[in-house]
Amino acid sequence: MSTRLDLKIDGWASASEIAQAVNSRTMSAADAVDASLARISKDDGILNSFTDVVTARARKQAQAVDAKIAQGGRGGPLAGVPFAVKNLFDLEGIPTRAGSKINRERPAAERDATLVERMEAAGAICVGALNMGEYAYDFTGENLHDGPSRNPHDTTRMTGGSSGGSGGAVGGGLVPLALGSDTNGSIRVPSSFCGIFGLKPTYGRLSRARSFPFVSSFDHLGPFARNVRDLAVSYDVMQGPDSEDPACANRPAEPVTSLINDGIGNLRIAEAGGYFHKALFPEAESALAKVRQALGISKEIIIPEAARARAAAYVISTSEGASLHLDRLRTRPRDFDPAVRDRLLAGAMIPASLVDRAQKFRRWYRAQVLELFKTTDIIIAPATPCVAPKLGQTHFVLDGVELPVRPNIGIYTQPISFIGLPVVAAPVPLEPMPIGIQIIAAPWREDAALRVAAALEKMGVVSARRPTQGAPS
Repeated sequence: MSTRLDLKIDGWASASEIAQAVNSRTMSAADAVDASLARISKDDGILNSFTDVVTARARKQAQAVDAKIAQGGRGGPLAGVPFAVKNLFDLEGIPTRAGSKINRERPAAERDATLVERMEAAGAICVGALNMGEYAYDFTGENLHDGPSRNPHDTTRMTGGSSGGSGGAVGGGLVPLALGSDTNGSIRVPSSFCGIFGLKPTYGRLSRARSFPFVSSFDHLGPFARNVRDLAVSYDVMQGPDSEDPACANRPAEPVTSLINDGIGNLRIAEAGGYFHKALFPEAESALAKVRQALGISKEIIIPEAARARAAAYVISTSEGASLHLDRLRTRPRDFDPAVRDRLLAGAMIPASLVDRAQKFRRWYRAQVLELFKTTDIIIAPATPCVAPKLGQTHFVLDGVELPVRPNIGIYTQPISFIGLPVVAAPVPLEPMPIGIQIIAAPWREDAALRVAAALEKMGVVSARRPTQGAPS
């Protein structure tokens, strides 16, 4: 058995390693998929990352990839790479749950989501759907209906949400790649807690066609991976216009993989101060200090009115989300997680005048932040104020004040997704638990954020660490 195959079997091979081995025929796609399915069978009883495992589909797709390569074709940049998707992506043949009890009664999806189709066109193989917070309105990863997803570094802790299963599956070695969504922080929070990389692209960059929405005006879809190259490759294969999503109907692909090792010599990098330093646990301070020193950051930048931006994001999230779910709230209120239901009900009662004020502020705030990018290319900020809290933990103390955990995990992510900026979440491997930082760029400059992440990875400052404590054996 080859070294590559050994790496693949133990769940820590990269997507790039697997694809290279499958394309060179030193490993079959069928073997790669079977190994992933075996890890899911062995470890997901603990991690609870998956809600649906599509074994027959995955094996059929693997056979097709192997047959194509055997006939002299190229398997693609992700040939044979197993991946999984947050269960708000449509997968043909299964109902799209979106983390809810109600949605599992829907008819099975008739077609895959656009991003799933594009991943599989590149040779990747979907092995299942992943646990998530109900209707994506969650920062913890604790689903009332399917049970909590568990952190691979300490299974008594949260994965973060709402893409909790995505973070746990990649961080726990079940799959090398996963897809998730990010409205207020749902890619960046699980990336931080589970110690992996995540990319929230610019609003309108990746198609959301055939995925279940939360807040359409700032929903984003994006990938999780354990290294920067895998993140970039998966992002690249999903790019391109899609008439089924008006937000990206005319946006051409701008590949980044060939650029990630260009270095950061010409990039102007600053650290977010003010609001972004008011309520940090020591672990977050330590992570930022390591990044600051490695990049030689001496400039601090103030993002104006970030606290108001977070408040406005809440107003728009709850009101727009409530509008989407009004019929379900009227007819099946008892079938919601009460915490989700009550926030949506509150959103339904927000006066239209307040929503209008939030939208006007949003336009002003976006203009102010874009002005900052005239003199700065990258802004570094914390992803979460703390490492992953314990499952069931309801409160923590931030800046000397006891606050509820669920709404306050995303205090540093909401002011960014609110205006659609691209962000790479990068993990700093502290002991015993990792924590992430945000690498924030101007709109459409995913390449710059990935270049900084790659430089930090090369320096050993950020990396995805194999779980050792509290992880599956």
